Amino acid sequence: MTSLSRLQTRTARTVMGFVCGRCVGRVNGIRTRGLATDGRERLSQFWIPSGGISKQKDEDANALLTRAGFLRQSQSGIFHMLPLGLRVQEKIEKLIDKHMKSVGASKLSLSTITTEELWKKTGRLEKGGAELFRFQDRSKKSLMLSPTHEEEITQLVAGLVNSYKQLPLRLYQISRKYRDERRPRAGLLRTKEFLMKDLYTFDSTQAEAITTYETVRQAYNNLFKELDLPFLVAEADSGDMGGTLSHEYAFPSPDGEDTVVQCNSCSYTANMECATTKQPLPSDDLSANDIEIFQGISLDRKVLIQAHYPRMWNDQPSRINMASLRRFVPELDPSISNTEVAISLFRKHFTPPPEDDTSSAPFSSIINIFDARIPERLAETASSFSPHSIHPSHTDKTLPTREITTDTGFNLLEISPDDACPRCPTGKLTLQTAIEVGHTFYLGTRYSVPLSAKVAIPDEKAPVPIEMGCHGIGVSRIIAAVAALSKDDKGLVWPAAIAPYQVVVLSGNSDTDAGAVEVYDALKSLGVRQEGKVDVDVVLDDRQERMGFKLKDAEMIGYPFVVAVGRDWGGKKVEVQNRRNGTRKVVGVEELMGEVAEALGKGGE
Repeated sequence: MTSLSRLQTRTARTVMGFVCGRCVGRVNGIRTRGLATDGRERLSQFWIPSGGISKQKDEDANALLTRAGFLRQSQSGIFHMLPLGLRVQEKIEKLIDKHMKSVGASKLSLSTITTEELWKKTGRLEKGGAELFRFQDRSKKSLMLSPTHEEEITQLVAGLVNSYKQLPLRLYQISRKYRDERRPRAGLLRTKEFLMKDLYTFDSTQAEAITTYETVRQAYNNLFKELDLPFLVAEADSGDMGGTLSHEYAFPSPDGEDTVVQCNSCSYTANMECATTKQPLPSDDLSANDIEIFQGISLDRKVLIQAHYPRMWNDQPSRINMASLRRFVPELDPSISNTEVAISLFRKHFTPPPEDDTSSAPFSSIINIFDARIPERLAETASSFSPHSIHPSHTDKTLPTREITTDTGFNLLEISPDDACPRCPTGKLTLQTAIEVGHTFYLGTRYSVPLSAKVAIPDEKAPVPIEMGCHGIGVSRIIAAVAALSKDDKGLVWPAAIAPYQVVVLSGNSDTDAGAVEVYDALKSLGVRQEGKVDVDVVLDDRQERMGFKLKDAEMIGYPFVVAVGRDWGGKKVEVQNRRNGTRKVVGVEELMGEVAEALGKGGE
C-alpha cells in the first residue's frame, strides 16, 4: 500500500468516525458552531467576520481589509486587529525574527512609557511637538507614550555596558508606538497607534558601526525579497532622528505619500527629501522680473529666510523644494510654507538690532539664498526686489542681512522628470510615489553623547561614546502596503510568506467533505515528504455554506492557493486556483501537491 493510500484510508476512518472532525450542535432547533477536536485548522473554528459590508466603488486597501475581516477601526487612527489580520501580523513578526537572528540580534521588550526628562537630554522633547502623547502620574511626574525608543535603549545600555569587549551589541524589539497624528488617514498607513520593529546597534568605532550598518542593510534586502514584491531602497534624509547616513525601504504604489527619485541609467535612488540633480548653471537670459522669492521663517521667529529662484524653468512654473531649502538653512520652520504667514510671524516677533554691538541678545535679521540658476549680476542687486522694509518701526533698510553662499551654488527647485542625474553623465531622473515600510539610520554618537553611553577602549585614556545605529520596520504599514500593492478586482492577493493561510481547501456539500479532509491531510504531509523544505500552512473551509460563497470569500481574503473539492472529485481531481498568477486548472492530488510545493519553494508564484 502506498503512503498516499495509507493516508487516504486513515483519513476515511477519521471522517466516518468523527463526522468530519467537528461536532454540529443545535439549540432550540437552531444550528450553532461546533468544536473540532481533531487538530486540523478549520474555518468553522476561526472567527472571520467577512461579509455584510458592500463593496465600494474605487475601494482602497483599508476598505478591502475591513470588508474581508482583517481589522476594524475603533476610532480615528486606532484599529483592532482581528484573527485574520493577527495571523498576517504574526507571520511578518516571524519573518523579522528570522532575519534579526541572521545578524545576531537579541530580542527584548522595552516599556511603552518613557519620561519627558530623558527626551529633554537629547533635545527631542520640544521637536516632538503636538504629536507626543504626554501625561502625568499621580506624583506629577511628566511621562509620555513612546513614539520611538532611542532614548530608553541608550540609557539602558549606558548602565550595563562599559567596555569595548561587550560590543558589538544588537538589540531589537517589536512593540506598539504612539503618535498623536493630527489627521490619521489611509488606514494602517497613518495611525495614532502602530506596531514597529526597532533594531538598535552599538559599536566601539565608527568603522565597525558602518560595517554593522551594511550588514543590517543586507538583512533588510533579504527580508523584503521574501515578500516577493518589488521594493525600492532609497537614500534618505535622517531628519529629526539624527545621524549622517540613512536609507528608506519602500513599495512603489500610487497610494504612497513619499516620492522616490530614480535614474534611468544608473543605480541612483533617493527620497525626494534628499534627492539632487546635476548642478544647474547660471542663466544669463534671466532678468529681475523673472525672479520669484519664497519667504519662510526660522523656528525662533527671528529670521526671515528669502529664497530667490526662477519663476519659470524649462517652460514650466517652478516650485521651491522645501526639503532642499531646509538642508541649506537648518533653522527654517518647514511647517510654514505661506509667505504671508511667515511675514506676519516675523513682524509679530520683530526685535530691532541693538545699538550696542557688544550685546548678545537675539534680534531680527534676514537671510538671502539664491538658486544656482540666478546669475551673479542679479544676486548682487537683490535689495532692489527684496522687501527689507519689513516692519513699520524699522524702515531704513539697515536690517542685518546675510547671504548663504557655496562654491557650487544651490539647487532650490523641486526635481522634475527628465532632470539630469547627479551620479552619471547621461541618466535622466524619474519620479514615482511609494509607501515607506522600513528605514535604517547610522546615528553615530547622536544619543550616546547626551546620555553618557560610553565604553573604555584600548589606547584611550578616557571612555569614548558608543557608535549607534537604529533600524526600523513598520509591521502595521507592511500589512497596509502589501494589501494596497497586491489586490485585484476579486480581493486581496497575499504573498505566501505572510498570507493568513497559504492554501484553503473547500467543499460545497457533504458528499465531498471527506474528500476535502483527504486533500487537507495530503497537503499537510508535504513537510514530511519534502524533508521539511516546504511547510504548508493550510486551512479547511468546512463552514456550512455554499461552494459559491466559499469561493468568493476565499478570493476576497486572498489565500495564495484556493483548492475546490467539487464535481471532479469522483475522479480524484480538484480545481486549484493560484491567486498570484491568476491560473485555474483541474489536477490530481499528487499533481496538486507538486505544484504547491514548487510554488511555495519559489515564494508563492
